Amino acid sequence: QVPLVESGGGSVQLGGSLSLSCTTSVSISSLYDMGWYRQRPGNQRESVAVFGSADIPNYANSVKDRFTISRDNAKNTIYLQMNRVNHEDTAVYYCKARYFGTDYWGQGTQVTVSS
Repeated sequence: QVPLVESGGGSVQLGGSLSLSCTTSVSISSLYDMGWYRQRPGNQRESVAVFGSADIPNYANSVKDRFTISRDNAKNTIYLQMNRVNHEDTAVYYCKARYFGTDYWGQGTQVTVSS
């Protein structure tokens, strides 16, 4: 089991910034494809920012140059820094990681962009 706990969601003004965290009790060095996904109202869950091979981040085109994923292996935590948010960023954000071939998801954290 890989418990993933997201935090940092909430309401943010249009054009503002917000930072999300995802913490686990498992060493994130042993996890694969760890990253952030989101589900916007009426849409399917989509990839936002994920660490790929060699821990190189892969970003969705819609967030490239605005969002930054980072990690702190010592704290078993990854982060998502969200800048210049827009209404399309309103969603439930999920943390996901793969461990021995099984995908694990956090419970999600709501991000709402307000005018």
